[in-house]
Amino acid sequence: MSFEAPKGTHDVLPREWPSWQRVLDEAERLCNAYGYRRMTTPTFEETELFARSSGEASDVVAKEMYSFEDRGERSLTLRPEATAQVCRAYVEHGLQREPQPVKAWLVAPMFRYARPQKGRYREFWQLDAEAVGSDDPAIDAELIALQAAWLEALGIKTTLLLNSIGDRACRPAYLERLEKWLDEHSAELDADALHKRSTSPLRVFDTKNPELAALLEGAPTIGDALCADCREHFEAVKRYLDACAVAYELAPRLVRGLDYYTRTTFEFAAPGLGAQDTVSAGGRYDYLVETIGGPPTPAVGFASGIERIVASAEQGEADAAEPGIEIFFACEPDAPRERVLALAASLRRRGRSCELDYAGRSLKGQMTQAQRLGAQLTVIAAAGGATLRRHSKPDESLTYERLEEELA
Repeated sequence: MSFEAPKGTHDVLPREWPSWQRVLDEAERLCNAYGYRRMTTPTFEETELFARSSGEASDVVAKEMYSFEDRGERSLTLRPEATAQVCRAYVEHGLQREPQPVKAWLVAPMFRYARPQKGRYREFWQLDAEAVGSDDPAIDAELIALQAAWLEALGIKTTLLLNSIGDRACRPAYLERLEKWLDEHSAELDADALHKRSTSPLRVFDTKNPELAALLEGAPTIGDALCADCREHFEAVKRYLDACAVAYELAPRLVRGLDYYTRTTFEFAAPGLGAQDTVSAGGRYDYLVETIGGPPTPAVGFASGIERIVASAEQGEADAAEPGIEIFFACEPDAPRERVLALAASLRRRGRSCELDYAGRSLKGQMTQAQRLGAQLTVIAAAGGATLRRHSKPDESLTYERLEEELA
């Protein structure tokens, strides 16, 4: 019997981890620089949290959630996204009493049952950054600038698409106009669009069908129906992005797939990923905290798929090199191995990276392995002492006492 990873999941192998580490290190550096504090959330939540926040008719809730009943007959769901969890934590732990906005970020695996394809997995890692408790358009621009800085630091060329989808004040009148247009073109809508229309008409724009996308070019856009407050907010977001030198393209039909979004919406698209070309996306969700039982609280955030970010970064440059070992101990057959192991353990406790041979290689094979690992120093251990070999320097013969002093 043999086993493989479940469909839609994948392993990150040791040789692949340096690319991931680079992506995650840059994320942590920039989130800290922008004042976002790290947090974690549970792997699963009550199903109702996601159903209420994302919308019962959203694809995530209707088709993609991994839900199960536990032994206490409670319906639980593996998290398909993290924004609702951050808002739940905000309410549960009284974070509204802290200085606002609460700025937080996390990296964690998410779970969605979807057809696996390039850049799309059923278990995938995601970076989330959220700013809860401010309606200032400058915080929208700050989050977008954070994303842009992260992608730029990784050498990923992207296009930022930007839109505003209004709020409770202006969206109902727009939806009436959109419904009228959809009535006139109902025979041309595909099954997916008809389903979305019946539940959340704005989401008909969230389509991968090129023929339908071309048809929707003729539909009325919400940008023409924004109320004065939403228009003013969107103009301010654009001014702040200009001030931060963040380039963008207006995308009047850009919507997000979850029902909680309001006003600012955005996506970063990268070439070379096929249909799943969005590497990072987000927007404002001013009613979400209220929807899950908290006080009225404006908020904005974004999410980025780590697998897509890693794939895009690797297209721009060679894979990140694995970090080299600082010291490699090569042992002659008569070497006092206990003493070598004790020295290596002592050095490791002080933060020095060390490696030994555990595969029974000959001395020549051990020296080859030291080269493969990029060792800065190689110690050749023998019965009466050791030889220290450095790059571009002559070998140095040392007693073990002297070697310990030299490496300390």
